Amino acid sequence: MQSKSTKYIFITGGVVSGLGKGIVASSLGMLLKSQGYSVTIQKFDPYLNVDPGTMSPIQHGEVFVTEDGCETDLDLGHYERFLNQNLSRLNNVTSGMIFWDVLTKERRGDYLGKTVQIIPHVTNEIKSRIRAPLTNEYFDFVITEIGGTVGDIESLPFLEAIRQFQYQNREDCVHIHLTLVPHLSATGEFKTKPTQHSVKELREIGILANVIVCRSPEPLSFEIKEKIALFCDVAPEAVITSVDAASIYDVPLILENERLDAVVLNHLKMPIQPKKMAGWISFVEEIHKPNLSEVQVAIVGKYTQLSDSYFSVTESLSHAAAANHCKVLVKWVDSEEIEKNGADSYLKNVNGILIPGGFGGRGTEGKIAAAKYARENNVPYFGLCLGLHIAVVEFARNVLNLKEAHSTEFNEKTPDPIIHIMQDQKDVKKKGGTMRLGACDCKVEPGSRLYEAYQTPIISERHRHRYEFNNAYREQFEAAGMTITGTSPSGDLVEVVEIPSQKWFLACQFHPEFKSRPAQPHPLFSKFVAAAKG
Repeated sequence: MQSKSTKYIFITGGVVSGLGKGIVASSLGMLLKSQGYSVTIQKFDPYLNVDPGTMSPIQHGEVFVTEDGCETDLDLGHYERFLNQNLSRLNNVTSGMIFWDVLTKERRGDYLGKTVQIIPHVTNEIKSRIRAPLTNEYFDFVITEIGGTVGDIESLPFLEAIRQFQYQNREDCVHIHLTLVPHLSATGEFKTKPTQHSVKELREIGILANVIVCRSPEPLSFEIKEKIALFCDVAPEAVITSVDAASIYDVPLILENERLDAVVLNHLKMPIQPKKMAGWISFVEEIHKPNLSEVQVAIVGKYTQLSDSYFSVTESLSHAAAANHCKVLVKWVDSEEIEKNGADSYLKNVNGILIPGGFGGRGTEGKIAAAKYARENNVPYFGLCLGLHIAVVEFARNVLNLKEAHSTEFNEKTPDPIIHIMQDQKDVKKKGGTMRLGACDCKVEPGSRLYEAYQTPIISERHRHRYEFNNAYREQFEAAGMTITGTSPSGDLVEVVEIPSQKWFLACQFHPEFKSRPAQPHPLFSKFVAAAKG
């Protein structure tokens, strides 16, 4: 449903990676949406993987899953949380996807014998993806974040494509370039030369930045902004400072104060509307309130050296903390350290224990020990995906006395396969995009903690797994006190287990963290934090 009135905003990055293009894109999208405009955001990633589904979270951060089952970059989580709307596979593009489609067309003969080249075939494929989010729905703005840094070889096809797109849609495009303006403490100076060189490199490609967003530890003076404007050929008001913030949720307010949205709208000759941001402002005020009670939650995992591996989990905890008028202090616990030193030394003072999703056997016994500690000491426990597998294996071993119980993911020869591979996954050989992915319905047991949280008999949550609870053990578990309170609508798949005798003990097969929003915290996270606070 393409419309000529749709406007396109491209966000590129320079100097160094990791400056926060995704947060800038999300913040701008939120500011435009708060004025009544319809907005969508997409990520163009230059890596050759088709998607990040098979990449290590330590290398690339968490894999975010959309409603329609696409495994994407974690920036799509930012987009969804800031826009408060669901995105789809149309919002995530990689070089791997582009080359896959180009080569598929070549093998099929679609190019009619022509020599297939980066220009025009690859760039045409990329340009078609710029408008892809408009396939089924109209948006006033399509914001496209280009991954990587200007100067990276792998980003060049994307940059050439948006240069061509701008040439063909000159009145409808804005280019925003995010750079670093370092501050040298030894001399007390801001250095603009890296920004100048980055903009120069962008210009050599044929892209003229309309707006420059400068990541900086402190606000830039008007004199510094004028200097950047002069050397980078933009108006001084189009030089925006994005200072280091206490929270990513402060960034929209910082950029609003710098009038980023106004600069973009003025450039596109679009009206500036009154904003509706009361909910966002209230949330930000809540997370910064002084003297809030503190709740310590241990996240027990094996990727704890990089918090981005569990980004949606930590953000969901912050949303729930605001709703419960407290501050959640995350204690990162490496499950392998528990294996070496025992659970007590790491968990004895925490208010809640959360075991997130993951794959592979490393650190599994440490997670099982953490679940045992939570159950035996009546500490609120929340298991996500693998966290459910861990909880039921621990219960089988230490309550049902099935001492060698395990998941066949980690021990194919276990005599008690409490967790086993799903029936429709048994013959799957390819790893990428083949799990049970995306939104699935779940039937909720009345009177359960699950029902107390959702207040509805049917819920829908996002999944990412191959293994499931073994139904052969259902009766043993329920007789011993672990109840099954959520199942697939047919009743065949176990989705949620609880221990009603515990203060709060719940584990789910799905990933609720993907649906939590700042002003709409996920109900399970809210209940978990409330129990930990209590």
